[in-house]
Amino acid sequence: MMEDINRLKIVLVEKKKTGKWLAEQLGKNPSTVSKWCSNVAQPDLATLVKIATLLAVDVQNLINNVRQ
Repeated sequence: MMEDINRLKIVLVEKKKTGKWLAEQLGKNPSTVSKWCSNVAQPDLATLVKIATLLAVDVQNLINNVRQ
């Protein structure tokens, strides 16, 4: 079973933003953002930095700490 790698969905809810809004801001397809939110796929590092800037959070707030 794959661990959730990012917290994007949670941060979007906290910031009262939607995946559609984020897709528009990034010029991405909404289905791509949906995959990020459900941890089916992950954004590249440059995109992650853009997302953090748009949501006014630190990049670390978008990434889950994986504990082993």
